[in-house]
Amino acid sequence: MKHPSLLHIEDFNYELPNDRIAKYPLEQRDQSKLLIWASGTIRENIYANIADELPSGSLMVFNNTKVVEARLFFQKPSGGLIELFCLEPADQYADITTAMLQKGSVQWKCLVGGAKKWKEGALTLQVANGGLMVEASKLEILPDCFLIEFRWKPAELSFAEVLHLAGDIPLPPYLNRATEAADKDRYQTIYAKHDGSVAAPTAGLHFTDHVFQKLAKKNIPKAYVTLHVGAGTFKPVKAAQMKDHEMHAEFIDVSATAIEQLLQSIDKGIIAVGTTSLRTLESLYWIGVKTLRNPAITMADIQVSQWEPYTSAQDEGVELGLAVIESEDASAQDVARIENKNLLKNIPKEYTATEALQSLLDWMQRNNVERLITKTQIIIAPGYRFNIIRALITNFHQPQSTLLLLISAIVGEHWKDIYQYALAHEYRFLSFGDGSILWVNDAQ
Repeated sequence: MKHPSLLHIEDFNYELPNDRIAKYPLEQRDQSKLLIWASGTIRENIYANIADELPSGSLMVFNNTKVVEARLFFQKPSGGLIELFCLEPADQYADITTAMLQKGSVQWKCLVGGAKKWKEGALTLQVANGGLMVEASKLEILPDCFLIEFRWKPAELSFAEVLHLAGDIPLPPYLNRATEAADKDRYQTIYAKHDGSVAAPTAGLHFTDHVFQKLAKKNIPKAYVTLHVGAGTFKPVKAAQMKDHEMHAEFIDVSATAIEQLLQSIDKGIIAVGTTSLRTLESLYWIGVKTLRNPAITMADIQVSQWEPYTSAQDEGVELGLAVIESEDASAQDVARIENKNLLKNIPKEYTATEALQSLLDWMQRNNVERLITKTQIIIAPGYRFNIIRALITNFHQPQSTLLLLISAIVGEHWKDIYQYALAHEYRFLSFGDGSILWVNDAQ
């Protein structure tokens, strides 16, 4: 199989009619349709019965991030409106939670709607209820956004509270409709806890207290991780080949307790609820591998880069380096050049999920880290070998998206059959649509 960076995005396309995009959720969350795919076969059910489709003792992992009201509308002195879309905090903050708790002022990276109309000076936003006044100033133009400083009164409010009072829920652009009052509840999972996402982990929108009761009755426990979904999740793949597409980096936050739960459930089966949970879980494996290869690694160096999981001896030039060193014609200069690049120290070794997670836990204990907070840029595409998860619960995704690459990594070329079946059987697509359980295809 070719390296994922050589894949062409046009090979992951299908026709999605506009009328198949669910503009609104069903009245009852757990009545959405559920497609079950395993070993090439497809069955149907609904989310209310999802416990019947999962083995007793397996662990379900949910992303408990909370969507924030990230869209703010400011008025210019002339009366026109400028929209600021809060993407992520400025680099000086350790994580999203720290930035959300700032009082009085904060700096944030934002998209600016109508940026050309905002010539100079600060913008103001006033909320009648509660007497909130917010001021926004441009600090810097970044490559694909603006660095904005927000200041507000009353200053004792946190930025999270400011957004709750003054902001709008950022619905996905493909819904092509204005935010409505009901969206504050329905574009949020019932277990959302930690402010920080600009998009919902939509696979979780189908779960209700009734479903959780049925899962508990069948002895299917839950674990929670946090990945704050960035606007990059909607970023189209504009590059023809994946090597030219930069994956968005997102904050993850996982407790030592959750990692202990994972360790106890490896052999029983771990099921990711949503692609964000999956990316978090698989990132934990690679962070664990980092701690195995370098027990002294620092928090600053554990971030997972885009192509890191696909790094092989051949990719790093190790095989070539070994050949040169072992050659009778190798000069001292050749040997020194290769060794100075540390190529021979990075020959990948296979580690089990148990080894990687246990090493990560040990590293956290040595460093007095109770919560692992870092970023992941991992891209999961055909050719990826899953280390943690056995199955994914997910919605149906956009054509030519990185999420469709992830689906293909799980089921192989069967993704085409799955999506054609869903289209032919009146499934609803994208954020407010129906979903599926996809079991990892070990045969591919």
